[in-house]
Amino acid sequence: MIPSSQLAALRTARHLVVFTGAGVSAESGIPTFRDSLTGLWQRFDAASLATLEAYQQHPALVWGWYEWRRMHVLQAQPNAAHQAIAELARHVPRLTLVTQNVDDLHERAGSEDVIHLHGSLHHPRCVVCGREPSKPLPPPDEPAEGRRLEPPKCEYCDGRLRPGVVWFGESMPAGALDEAFAAARHCDVLISVGTSGVVYPAAEMPERAWRAGATIIHVNPQPSVTHDEREYALSGPAGLVLPRLLQEAFGS
Repeated sequence: MIPSSQLAALRTARHLVVFTGAGVSAESGIPTFRDSLTGLWQRFDAASLATLEAYQQHPALVWGWYEWRRMHVLQAQPNAAHQAIAELARHVPRLTLVTQNVDDLHERAGSEDVIHLHGSLHHPRCVVCGREPSKPLPPPDEPAEGRRLEPPKCEYCDGRLRPGVVWFGESMPAGALDEAFAAARHCDVLISVGTSGVVYPAAEMPERAWRAGATIIHVNPQPSVTHDEREYALSGPAGLVLPRLLQEAFGS
């Protein structure tokens, strides 16, 4: 049973923020960024491939790795947590969904206007002029692990396309971060799901909401809280906990 205090906070919320991390996507079979690489990729360190310097030195290697990741995302399906979040939007006056994930599983589950703090695998941009292609890229042609693929050329300036994600050493999109922090300051309830809380500045979301007076609910297999009031922990996989929270709060 979900504690009544958390259910009451959710039922009366005028503005709910849901803040998701890699744990939500992991339940759809997408490895988290901190998981060890497997197969032919295991000789690489993921962090060493996720930099502008790596792309500039080895563009075909980095593009091939990200296309391999995009292929796995396209093969994955939204799970019960993604679906519960989309359903929550139908029960509260306002829901803002902020994610650190670079996949599109929230959108495929039915969520709209998702704020992507770390960019998206599905929105590459030119490394020279910064513009996105006018049409979505086709699905990857089953790129094998370890395969190098030359990045496509920009249709506007003939530069190379790069993955549309935030790499180490790069800032998050200013507009997305500002919008996320504004939502945290003005929400009644923030549900933090599947996030380790160690990647800053995104990890400031729950604390900023708490300082503004919101109720915080952490959903994780091993959640932790730092405050004695208005902050709660629900232990378990997001795909089990969020549907139960939805059912007990709204009967859905």
